[in-house]
Amino acid sequence: MTHPPITRIPAPGSGRSDAVAADGYAYAVATDPHCADGITAQTRNTLHDLDRLLHAVGSDKTRLLQATVYLSDIDLKPQMDDVWRDWIGPEENWPQRACIGVG
Repeated sequence: MTHPPITRIPAPGSGRSDAVAADGYAYAVATDPHCADGITAQTRNTLHDLDRLLHAVGSDKTRLLQATVYLSDIDLKPQMDDVWRDWIGPEENWPQRACIGVG
């Protein structure tokens, strides 16, 4: 049996990958690599990181099917949503998305 090739974008020194792609599907985990102050800057940095990872596996935000956003304070969701909407663009790009508050 032949398996499709897998593209892996390793996370630095952690024993995991930041992104993997195989058989037309990509999976990625993005965070703010700069640990910026404030949810607006953190969201921008995280989405920029996600753009980088998607590009590295041959994809982009217009191909997203699903996204899960974890927020340490769910009350910050409206500010995160403002940045997300600017980034994701028109409705035809919108993936299924969930926001989860984690304390």
